[in-house]
Amino acid sequence: MGKVKGYKLKEVVYTLSPFEQKIMSTFWAQFNYKTKKRITENWVNTLTLVCPIAGTYMYANNYIEKEKLHHRD
Repeated sequence: MGKVKGYKLKEVVYTLSPFEQKIMSTFWAQFNYKTKKRITENWVNTLTLVCPIAGTYMYANNYIEKEKLHHRD
């Protein structure tokens, strides 16, 4: 038989120790601040995302209300 070439595999396991679980609480504590900061710094990009979505939502709700009123006769 021929020689079999093998590869040594290393297993890496990442865990979070009980002493370092403050990471998520810090994330949630700063979430509002970071979100507000990102919106104020990039308000043009935020508007280009939010305005079409909000406009479509408002148009759809208005259309549904008109349909309801139209069939009310």
